[in-house]
Amino acid sequence: MERLVAVVDDEPDILELVSIHLGRAGFEVKTFPDASGFLRFLKRRVPDLLVLDLMLPDTDGLEICKQLKADERFDAVPIIMLTARGGEADKVLGLELGADDYVTKPFSPRELVARVRAVLRRKKAKEEETERITVDDHIVIDTEKYEVRVRGKVISLTPTEFKILSLLASNRGRVQTREQILDHLWGHEKAVIDRTVDVHIRNIREKMGKAARLIKNVRGFGYRIE
Repeated sequence: MERLVAVVDDEPDILELVSIHLGRAGFEVKTFPDASGFLRFLKRRVPDLLVLDLMLPDTDGLEICKQLKADERFDAVPIIMLTARGGEADKVLGLELGADDYVTKPFSPRELVARVRAVLRRKKAKEEETERITVDDHIVIDTEKYEVRVRGKVISLTPTEFKILSLLASNRGRVQTREQILDHLWGHEKAVIDRTVDVHIRNIREKMGKAARLIKNVRGFGYRIE
């Protein structure tokens, strides 16, 4: 399936140039001459990447970037800023607001295509890393499928047990206090006692068999995975 790249720029020549080169590179491309058209499109479909001009007729591109990164529906969309404003302050501000890359006009269309590919590769690698947590090849946690394999065998965990094991595995080597674990599970809505964590840990260990030795009890503090 072709990945969708949205391009927002008020210059028709640039929209056409970028669209042609991204299309030749195998991307689906949607172009917009202003921010309002793009924002209406977002209600129907979320792009895999956004190429965003900073100087738009109806709003500032930095404001659009800020708006997207503050919305959990769109905060994972990578943004490449495309602008004639090449000052260091503009670049720094754009990157601080969450942009993934910055291309200054005039630019090479081939370079822009390469930047798009590089940003999407980084996004994919980050997603894969997030979706799968591995501990010494003994434990593999797939956070996308909610599946845990211990020595190649799938074990059945409750949702609470899965969350606890994922938390420990993603913070490997660092102690997670009972309070931190409870916060992770229920936040400020928790109405349970610390010993509840011990019960869940005991159940997880029983299901893990010999691999249970990887979960260490740090007396007086909490738990960690070695």
